[in-house]
Amino acid sequence: MKINCQNKILIILVLFAVQLSFSQKKNESIGTETVNVVKPYSPTISDAFKVKETPSLDDTGNQPKETIKYSILSVPVASTFTPSKGKAEGVEKAKKEKLFNNYATLGVGNYGTLNAELFVNQDLGNNDYVAGMFRHHSSQGGISGVDLNDEFYDTALNVGYGVNNRDMSWNVDLGYQNQLYNWYGLPADFGMTLPVGQQEDLIRGINPNHSYNTIALGGNIEFNEGIFSKVATKFTHFSDSFSSSENRFYVKPTFKVDVMDQSINTNVIIDHVSGSFENNYARNNTEPLKYSLTNFGIEPSFVIHENDWTLELGAGLFYGLDSENSGNKFYIYPKVNASYKLVGDLMIFYTGVYGALNQNSYADFVTENPFLSPTLNMRPTSNQYTVFAGLKGKLANNISYNLTGFYLNEKDKALFKSNDYTEDFANQNYAYGNSFGVVYDDVRTFRFYGELKADFSENVSFGINGTFNSYKFDGLEAWNLPSMKISSNLDVNITKQWYAGLNVFFVGERKDMQSNLNLGVDPVITTLKSYFDANAHVGYKYNERLTFFLKLNNIGNQAYEKWLNYPVQGFQVLVGGNYKFDF
Repeated sequence: MKINCQNKILIILVLFAVQLSFSQKKNESIGTETVNVVKPYSPTISDAFKVKETPSLDDTGNQPKETIKYSILSVPVASTFTPSKGKAEGVEKAKKEKLFNNYATLGVGNYGTLNAELFVNQDLGNNDYVAGMFRHHSSQGGISGVDLNDEFYDTALNVGYGVNNRDMSWNVDLGYQNQLYNWYGLPADFGMTLPVGQQEDLIRGINPNHSYNTIALGGNIEFNEGIFSKVATKFTHFSDSFSSSENRFYVKPTFKVDVMDQSINTNVIIDHVSGSFENNYARNNTEPLKYSLTNFGIEPSFVIHENDWTLELGAGLFYGLDSENSGNKFYIYPKVNASYKLVGDLMIFYTGVYGALNQNSYADFVTENPFLSPTLNMRPTSNQYTVFAGLKGKLANNISYNLTGFYLNEKDKALFKSNDYTEDFANQNYAYGNSFGVVYDDVRTFRFYGELKADFSENVSFGINGTFNSYKFDGLEAWNLPSMKISSNLDVNITKQWYAGLNVFFVGERKDMQSNLNLGVDPVITTLKSYFDANAHVGYKYNERLTFFLKLNNIGNQAYEKWLNYPVQGFQVLVGGNYKFDF
């Protein structure tokens, strides 16, 4: 039961009164007593003394540290060893090979072969120079089984001037080249429709000689600063002994623009070629065959680097102008390249796709095949796209490899094909089955390329590579395109004076087709046999200036045909020397 506050107080007072009534008696004497009053303990807070941050110490009672001195007690030991005076070991330095600015080479061999080169270079000041180059390669012929003259010569002269400054460098070159060849490749059964006497007269009446002349002027400029990186330009005038003429001019500036921490590299291409041929192959034209082709292109791209990735993104925009046939067309091509380091430099994966509008020219065709008839049809080749992917890297510090797969889609690809012929005394000298024309076809190519290089030591190096092709085409065949090419080389420094090398190569089968129109039969596709060739050389360095050499070509002495009806020279020997000098 709860008791309120007032009741509690009342009860306490009653108990207190009762206690007083029992503890005291009325009129009772207390008496006297002594009372000691003791003051209770009352604690107080004393003053606080702050401890100094740096207390003062009284070191009067500390003893100073005793200084300790060390000494070595030397005791003599009897010994019969007498040390000799030290001497630094000398390091034998390899003698630095002297570099010369100029050289001359001369070699002679069988088949009446003469090979000569002369290169001179002279500094005019601290930043400019002038250079010149003369080359000559000729042979008097003598291929076994050939009825026509098969001699040739190729002579070229080039001079140049260049300047290298801090901000830019530039050079200009002027060159002239004269080439003489013979259409000596008559068909094996040539003249079989004629009596023996007429056959001999026809062959004796053929003059297979023809020549080419080239005049070229070009220059390059490279900038170290600014938007423009470099500019390349060249003009070429090309002509032959059958009144054919061609002019080609191209300019290719490259510039770089920085946009949002990225550099955009851009190539601008202007490539013009124009010319004429006096006749077509049938000689039924009333006007010269003229062509005028101009390619305008721009290729912007930028590169991204991210850890082990490198990526280039871009595109190619081209406009092809055909002034003679009004065949103008616009082209767009991809330009993408990417690489990724899978295992550092040991294994790098790369892939990409690219395309371009490639200009064809009479001069370029002759460089690849000098036995063309001067009756060609000219047009550019559109490489619509080439897709590739591969691996490259190192198997060891001194062994590198490269494996690549390609797929090419080319429109109007230029192919060399043998011309049909008749056995007519009125024919031109190139119209007896001994010349080639150019045909165009759309070709898709699957290609695999592999390469291995090894430097076994400073004195031995080895390399091997191979290309394997599979073609799909819209026409009859991919004329004169080989199914495979394999080559290998070995170079050895035997001693400081002697060196040697070996080069071998293999070319697979090719297809061609030719018809004797006098027979009135359908043409038959001919398969050119694959061939193997081996070349070797050995040299002796008489001193730092003079070197002698011996070269052996076509060691197997095979009369293989690089082109239909065109056997090559057999076993060839070339002996000569090279001399280096300064003015």
